[in-house]
Amino acid sequence: MVQTHHANSDAAPEAARSRTARVKGILILLVPVLAVIYAGIVGYMYVNQQSLLFKPAGELPAPNTVGLADVDAVSLTMADGTELTAWSAPPASEGAPTVLFFHGQTGNLGDRADRLREILNSGFGLLAPSYRGYPGSEGEPSEVALISDGIQIYDQLDGKGADIVLHGQSLGTAVAAAVAEQRPNAELLVLEAPFTATVDVAAERYPWLPVHALMRDQFATRNLIDDITVPTLIFHGTEDETVPLHHGEALAAMAGDTAEIHVIPDGNHNDLWSHGLWDQVQQSLPAN
Repeated sequence: MVQTHHANSDAAPEAARSRTARVKGILILLVPVLAVIYAGIVGYMYVNQQSLLFKPAGELPAPNTVGLADVDAVSLTMADGTELTAWSAPPASEGAPTVLFFHGQTGNLGDRADRLREILNSGFGLLAPSYRGYPGSEGEPSEVALISDGIQIYDQLDGKGADIVLHGQSLGTAVAAAVAEQRPNAELLVLEAPFTATVDVAAERYPWLPVHALMRDQFATRNLIDDITVPTLIFHGTEDETVPLHHGEALAAMAGDTAEIHVIPDGNHNDLWSHGLWDQVQQSLPAN
């Protein structure tokens, strides 16, 4: 009598169990490796967060070399002794306000020469500080330091009797908004491509990182916008990929009747002036 052996049928479940065991073994080895990699990335982002947020670059040019012949480079001394460089010019038109301009996170003041020239060509005065740690200025940048400096610079300008328009560009919107919240006698607050908070932007870019727990300089404009009584203009482009439009819309909603938002079709993060931003600012001033 012939006996039939079912070797193949017995081997199949055994092979499957072997493969499952191998996969489990690989996963057991992989999880701690991935955890180490993740921890390394988190550590890198934490240690280098200042250089990721503040990006000074280049050398600060003389104003006349970038078409600002009537602008002086002045030194401003802060309460802690830090010397900041600012570009300054008085109003050319009688009764015109002075724009206190807070620039964005990258480069230096020279990169904003076109904006500043347009302000001056309108007869307005100008005071544009270079943040501490940026070309021309001493110190190290931080949220606390930039806002403190902004308030001190405002007070110095206000002490001379100037009517002041606060203008913030990108990162500078957080500084300008914080100054406006503390100094409600400003004539106008202009927020060019603002964010609800730098930490919110970071969380959108890195959703897999615990940025709210790690980020020191969070610049949370959303926490103070509804306390600002200064008339506010918000400008935001529909194609802004650096700070998406919903940030500006959220701030406008939080501000209520105090703020007016101008959504610029096809505008991106850096070209809002070419879409008529400055014309709208002038039209919105009480004197106009």
